Amino acid sequence: MQVVTTLCAIAAGVGALLLIIARLLASSWPLAARWGAAVASQRPVLTLVVAAGSMLGSLYFSEEAGYVPCRLCWFQRIAMYPIALVALVALIRRDRGARWYILPMATIGALISTWHYLVEWNPTWEGTSCELFGPACSEIWFRTWGFSTLAFMALCGFVSIIVFNTVTFPPSDEQEQS
Repeated sequence: MQVVTTLCAIAAGVGALLLIIARLLASSWPLAARWGAAVASQRPVLTLVVAAGSMLGSLYFSEEAGYVPCRLCWFQRIAMYPIALVALVALIRRDRGARWYILPMATIGALISTWHYLVEWNPTWEGTSCELFGPACSEIWFRTWGFSTLAFMALCGFVSIIVFNTVTFPPSDEQEQS
């Protein structure tokens, strides 16, 4: 399961990176503009898939695999779980403005995930506050391929949600005619 969730996190990150590249090339490469616009039009679905996948993955690791979440893991969950709910409601209601509710939560989650990932690599940065509420935040349950931890996967999820909800494309000529 660790490999599967790592691959999903990397796929979300690569998808976000490709969307950024497509946006940078959109003015000079029509194919990039069309592809990027098509992907960006699926913003609610992509957000829901990433957030729900992240939520289900975190529940699997804590409830099935028995990994006790640390304090920073809980804060990341506090940021991610509502994104899944808001994204689901936005998809059902076709609410194009939901990204303005999602972005603050994703940004806070990304900041927490970044700090958590740094603490995993530099345990002396942690202090003692995490150990008061569960396992140490520097405790690593697994490190797939030498770099992917739960904090890394959460970071990939948050960053991809931010990218999917901020990168926009001008309407193509085909979209303007329809």
